[in-house]
Amino acid sequence: MSMPAVRLDSRSTLPEDHARATLVGRAWFSGKHAGPTPVTVRDGRVYDLARVAPTTSALLDLDDPASAIRSAVTSGAATPVCGLEELLAATPCASRTADRPWLASPPDLQALKACGVTFVSSMLERVIEEQAQGDPDRAETIRSSLGAEIGTSLSSVRPGSPDAAKVKASLFARGMWSQYLEVGIGPDAEVFTKSQPMSAVGTGSDVGIRPDSHWNNPEPELVLAVSSHGRVVGASLGNDVNLRDFEGRSALLLGRGKDNNGSCAIGPFVRLLDEHFGIDDLRRLEIRIRIEGSDGFVLEGRSDLAKISRDPLDLVAQCVNRHHQYPDGLMLFLGTMFAPTQDRDQPGQGFTHRIGDVVTISAPALGSLANRVDHTDCIAPWTFGTRQLMRTLAARGLLA
Repeated sequence: MSMPAVRLDSRSTLPEDHARATLVGRAWFSGKHAGPTPVTVRDGRVYDLARVAPTTSALLDLDDPASAIRSAVTSGAATPVCGLEELLAATPCASRTADRPWLASPPDLQALKACGVTFVSSMLERVIEEQAQGDPDRAETIRSSLGAEIGTSLSSVRPGSPDAAKVKASLFARGMWSQYLEVGIGPDAEVFTKSQPMSAVGTGSDVGIRPDSHWNNPEPELVLAVSSHGRVVGASLGNDVNLRDFEGRSALLLGRGKDNNGSCAIGPFVRLLDEHFGIDDLRRLEIRIRIEGSDGFVLEGRSDLAKISRDPLDLVAQCVNRHHQYPDGLMLFLGTMFAPTQDRDQPGQGFTHRIGDVVTISAPALGSLANRVDHTDCIAPWTFGTRQLMRTLAARGLLA
């Protein structure tokens, strides 16, 4: 049976209204000083923004990055690189060669953080994982009983409110309290380190699951681009690859279940906030996901930001404040309501990945992020870190 292919083109990759969108990405160049450079797209052409800012971290920290990019393209300060179709054709792993640039993940020096259990549906799934202790065979029975008992009482509760405190007391008295309910409806959101700066993979790249995981899934999410000052300057799409069996065995295995080779995908571009695209547009986004397997399996779902339990700006404020700062900015995953329960193999076992699955995450205003699934020890290792980036920038004369 043939493996599904990742094919990229401008029609599927770009936002529907790309002609008026200001996009920030990174292109990887081979050669003597191999490495990434910030780029933008205009009228089907890719432009190098390194003379505007050498990293996307620095670019997104400008007072008005959208205006700076438009001015650079108009004035000629942004150098044409190639056609967008050429860049996208060279981006899937199987198509990469030493003589052609390809599209990498947009962030570089930014911290890669994530919020969990920000939707009621995903919160219940985390409780089920905990109760099932990572065993998918037990999950369906628990899902039926637990969802019926507590789902309706949580769907309209605002986290941190007096009503939430009453629900917490009631559930605790019934022996049903959970650490996931605490961060789901309590005053403090769950914020964790998803992966390390420079480690995110972009569209066309392989994403990784550990070979010793037997219950895992993608998580389609909105990813906010946040400046060092805590200001939301743009947004992208993300796949917060999750090993449900690891996290279900113990919440203390969160790092093992979340931070692995190829486990963090962000892309295809960061769309900057401007007069055409604002915070309220983000609050209304519907993120879609389609999983296609070499076994003919297809699963589709969505995550509706209108149903998030904590406002995106509230989540940012819980990350960047007097108690915690990010001098290089951060990319913040906002969580998902998508929790696949459709059976793939045996009845009652739900969904888990198979090698070769192609996961496409999309939103009309942000384009699409497409990745193929493989084992973490089979995909390309992460070798280009911050030190190598600094060496490359210095060799190119881009460090002041």
